[in-house]
Amino acid sequence: MPELPEVETMVRGLRPHVEGRRILKAARCRCRYRSIDISPESRVISRRANGQLITEVRRMAKRVILELESGDAFVIEPRMTGLMLVSDPPDRSHLRFEWQLGERVAGGQDGKSDERDGRLWFWDRRGLGTLRLYSPDEMEIALGPHKLGPDALAMTLDEWRERLPQTQRAVKVALLDQRLVAGIGNLYASEILHVARIHPELPAHCLKTSQVKRLHEATQTVLQTAIHYEGSTLADGTYRNALNQNGSYQNEHRVYARSQELCPTCGKATIVRIVQAQRSTFFCPKCQQLKR
Repeated sequence: MPELPEVETMVRGLRPHVEGRRILKAARCRCRYRSIDISPESRVISRRANGQLITEVRRMAKRVILELESGDAFVIEPRMTGLMLVSDPPDRSHLRFEWQLGERVAGGQDGKSDERDGRLWFWDRRGLGTLRLYSPDEMEIALGPHKLGPDALAMTLDEWRERLPQTQRAVKVALLDQRLVAGIGNLYASEILHVARIHPELPAHCLKTSQVKRLHEATQTVLQTAIHYEGSTLADGTYRNALNQNGSYQNEHRVYARSQELCPTCGKATIVRIVQAQRSTFFCPKCQQLKR
């Protein structure tokens, strides 16, 4: 967490307030807690980023990308508790990085949004997130096709058919492999497999043609719906959108974190929790029967 829907929500929230604005200052925040991984060093970031126009805000898998006019790009990976915010953060003691932004350059976003106070923050309670400033060549090395598979929202049925037979791992574990498909994490893997009516322990290479089709359709349905609801804010309350507001897809979860509850789909079986690759998996044994 955050996964694809939460990061996409962050990006959509940032875009109207950040695109087309110039970076006046980009700097690490003073923080007494565990230091996050930021590179290159601060003086290099300042030299390469200060004065640069932010030309585009986009998502790559579970990362926020801030494209600069120079061709460089900030790549922010929130991981467990990271947030990208243009509004007041949950608290200021866990601020990790700040961009001070100038007024919008003519033509950016048609001037439709307010300018907030000219600040963008990366906030991270647990300090597991990362921030990189990459050149185009560095980006290709770090996040090119050899590192990341197709984006889960863009992955075609033919790509699912081609990639799943390449691994004998349980399909739930395979969905977490960012080289196979980029953007899906533990929460949405359980939800997708439930909607697709696929048992999480079924080996990926054993999926039938009909099951692969259902998996492709369920991925689109679950992720797009989660984006509509602006992601999932779980019991710890950590995830917020760019305006520091809760998502609401947690109210739509069918199986995730609902162990021993009655399945809302069939209404007959209780949801089971198992552990796969040291991660919790939730499923309905009636809706998702193991048929090899």
